[in-house]
Amino acid sequence: MSDASQYLEREIESALEFVPQRDPAPRAVERPIVEEIDEALVEPPLRAASTLPAVVEVLGDCRRCKLCEGRTHIVFGVGDPGAEVMFVGEGPGADEDAQGVPFVGRAGKLLTDIIEKGMGIGRGEVYIANVVKCRPPKNRNPEPDEIVACEPFLARQIAIIRPRVLVTLGRVPTQSLLQNRTPISKQRGCWSEYRGVPVMPTFHPAYLLRNPAEKKAVWQDIQEVMKHLGLPRPNANG
Repeated sequence: MSDASQYLEREIESALEFVPQRDPAPRAVERPIVEEIDEALVEPPLRAASTLPAVVEVLGDCRRCKLCEGRTHIVFGVGDPGAEVMFVGEGPGADEDAQGVPFVGRAGKLLTDIIEKGMGIGRGEVYIANVVKCRPPKNRNPEPDEIVACEPFLARQIAIIRPRVLVTLGRVPTQSLLQNRTPISKQRGCWSEYRGVPVMPTFHPAYLLRNPAEKKAVWQDIQEVMKHLGLPRPNANG
């Protein structure tokens, strides 16, 4: 094995515990038709927004909930507006609030490893957003009224992107989108659906930093996503 192959193998194993071999790609699936949320919950300009920049314009200097009081930047989302995979996290942390970009801290680096080393695609080929667009104080969990205020904007993002798969990262986005209170430990790895879009819940990268033994479980979940999309599994031996 070449030095380059050995290096790649160590890097992938470090992030994701192990590297499976390629296997035949399953049948691809079409992009879903995303069901709209209740029109009574959505401002008319947001209902009319047909692009992500139009949604950003409607969001404006948002003052719809109390999270606006302590934020530095609104963290709208980042990535390919035509992405087949959309990752949804909880909310911005300190690094994200400072830069205005989701998942740029330590947990963001691990998520990037999962996407690029694990899935074999570029981070720029997916879309990444959060349930709330402003940082909760001291990184506390978003409160129900804050989630409700941001829900129409996340729903519109999903409807415009029409991802083939949503990957929810952790308890808050999973319970928020799937409208349940089931622990994430009982939902991860099990396919569900959000308004017609397949959903794969998994653990949040920040949780993996505290509990590295769970990386294997997340990799199993990501393999399910790859299988659903028809993506080949990366092979460190080329």
